[in-house]
Amino acid sequence: MTFWTRKRDRSLFANTGSLVVCGLLAGVVVAAASFPAVAMSGLAAKAGSEGFAELPSQLADPAAPQVTRIFAADGKTQLAVMYDEFRSDVALDDISKNMQDAIVAAEDHQFYTHNGVDFKGVARAFVNNNKGGSQQGASTLTMQTVRMTLAYTAKTPQEAIDATKDSPERKITEIKYAMQLEKELTKQEILQRYLNMAPFGNGAYGIYAGAQVYFQKKPKDLSIAEAALLAGMVKAPTAFDPTTASGYPQALDRRNYIIDNMLSLKMITADQAAQAKKVKLGKTTKRPGNGCVSVQKNNWGFFCDYFVRWWMSQEAFGANSYERERQLKTGGYKVVTSLDLNAQASARKEILDVTSDDSKNALLLAAVQPGTGQVQALAANRKYKLDDPSDPKNPLSSNPELADKGVRATYPYTTNPIITGGTGLPGYQAGSVFKMFTMVAALEKGMGLDHSITAGSTYKSIYPISPSSDAACPGTSYWCPRNASEKEAGTFNMWTGFGKSVNTYFVPLEEQAGAENVVDVAKRFGIQFRAKADADLVATKDSAHLFGAFTLGVTLSTPLDIANAYATLAADGMYCKPTPVKSITAANGSKVAAGQPSCTRATTKDVARSALDAARCPLGDQAQLGSCGGATAPQVRDVVGHPVFGKTGTTDGDKTASLVVGTQESVMAGYLVNPDYSNHSDRMDHGVVNPAVYRTMADYMKDKPVEEFKKPGE
Repeated sequence: MTFWTRKRDRSLFANTGSLVVCGLLAGVVVAAASFPAVAMSGLAAKAGSEGFAELPSQLADPAAPQVTRIFAADGKTQLAVMYDEFRSDVALDDISKNMQDAIVAAEDHQFYTHNGVDFKGVARAFVNNNKGGSQQGASTLTMQTVRMTLAYTAKTPQEAIDATKDSPERKITEIKYAMQLEKELTKQEILQRYLNMAPFGNGAYGIYAGAQVYFQKKPKDLSIAEAALLAGMVKAPTAFDPTTASGYPQALDRRNYIIDNMLSLKMITADQAAQAKKVKLGKTTKRPGNGCVSVQKNNWGFFCDYFVRWWMSQEAFGANSYERERQLKTGGYKVVTSLDLNAQASARKEILDVTSDDSKNALLLAAVQPGTGQVQALAANRKYKLDDPSDPKNPLSSNPELADKGVRATYPYTTNPIITGGTGLPGYQAGSVFKMFTMVAALEKGMGLDHSITAGSTYKSIYPISPSSDAACPGTSYWCPRNASEKEAGTFNMWTGFGKSVNTYFVPLEEQAGAENVVDVAKRFGIQFRAKADADLVATKDSAHLFGAFTLGVTLSTPLDIANAYATLAADGMYCKPTPVKSITAANGSKVAAGQPSCTRATTKDVARSALDAARCPLGDQAQLGSCGGATAPQVRDVVGHPVFGKTGTTDGDKTASLVVGTQESVMAGYLVNPDYSNHSDRMDHGVVNPAVYRTMADYMKDKPVEEFKKPGE
């Protein structure tokens, strides 16, 4: 909805042809001019018109846009504000008496004595404007309140235009509504409504915004000089803008004129007036940042972006994207997000300790709370920026084909959902972290953690593959997976096989559990299958049954996907949809259910606890139910100082390196990837990604009590 910028009543009745249309109004105003003591209802009757009485008298409550404020998990630290118009309603008690007096002195000296309409003023303007004199208006504060209310409650663009254009019809409507409004509301309520809707220029709507933008203070603290300046701007916010060369002298004259009015109305003393006139006008404003771009310097941009994308997916805020965006930017919500400021700051610090924003390889980290799905941190070695990623500050893409077309990379600036996935970015191969899904599927089939398989350095699987593929067993059309090292051979169980990440243990385990069942576990644990090729492979049980490479993590995923999947183990098998929200409060104080934990049972409690026990092995922790016998990231347990579980992951050619680390309090997953070019030649180093993840977890768990994981059956 377009906000009305007040125009002066120009040539309202200058056209004599309009007399037919406004004959009704003329009867009212002439009667009022002659008999000012006649009551409002009597004036309407004396005008002798049924049309006036037939106008609707019930004025809808205004629905002026309100700022939505986004806070961190502490409920105090403001992350961002979202608005179309910077506005936030306040009670009259929170507006200084100086401001209340100044607006009356500026706009309506008889405000406290008239009944909504200054009939003498209307008659005077009627006569003067038809004689060709300087154009006059006669709108009281009540009538102006009506006009703004009609604009805000308009349901169509034409209704909004009709509410603000200079026309006899509009004046008649304003008079009728103003008379009714004075019956329904006190003068104080009308003044409060007016001050909360009035425009003050430079993006400030309502007195709260005006006080913030021009003086960075609350409305209750406005001085006489400040109040007079703001009151003067309502007449013409652009012309009386003190921050412009042409507006400054006009704003000064207008302010002093209003101070004189306040003195003549005995609102202030002569000494107060003289002191107020000595105050110099400021020439700058401080407009609050709007949206996620305003928080980029605090490294909250990626979380903020995730929150907005989440909001835009919620039917609770509207049937389509337009309605949801309008709710976000005009609804006046207070949103307490799940962002843990300490975890976020630590993640950013640890990431930059091992890499830089200028690296073409992205180090991404996501943290989730088990049992709620609340996203605690989203960090990357990238600078969030609202501008298009094709910004010339970025180098050309590392993908040669894209670089030839002039496409730029996503570093150092990007707004891509590189941590959480989204349109155009379905995710990355994560490697062996996917073996957890195979272990869960096997446990669900009744196999125990001690289920042993004798594995060689290679394994001839049952899964078909092109005989020309390098991964095919020689002379066959079957897939032959290999271990990272030929030394990884022998008899393994789930503790030792998971701890050492033995491919030739997990592929036959997948065969025994059924690849389609492994895929089903992944779906229950929140893997999204955003890439069409992946979605096609798991579309049916038959196709999923032949997806042998699934256990090795060839499906695209994101750090948030994996953090939340592993959090399902720590939550005793309850999968919770990821959410960036702890609470949402509507402008009227009611609680909004959207964003509250939405959890379903993904597997049994005992299966989750058993899988978690084996998942302690890769990180140097000790299993409670068996023996680990080896680890791929043995230092994690000692650095974190708490019981931990998780897994490392590496893809073919080390094109991706990943690590997930979990405790009872949080699960964090990190990926080291190239978002712009999956077929790059770099070898991703666990010496980069691993420390960033486990040191962030260590920082987060510092001073928290040591809590042991529960065993099956407890």
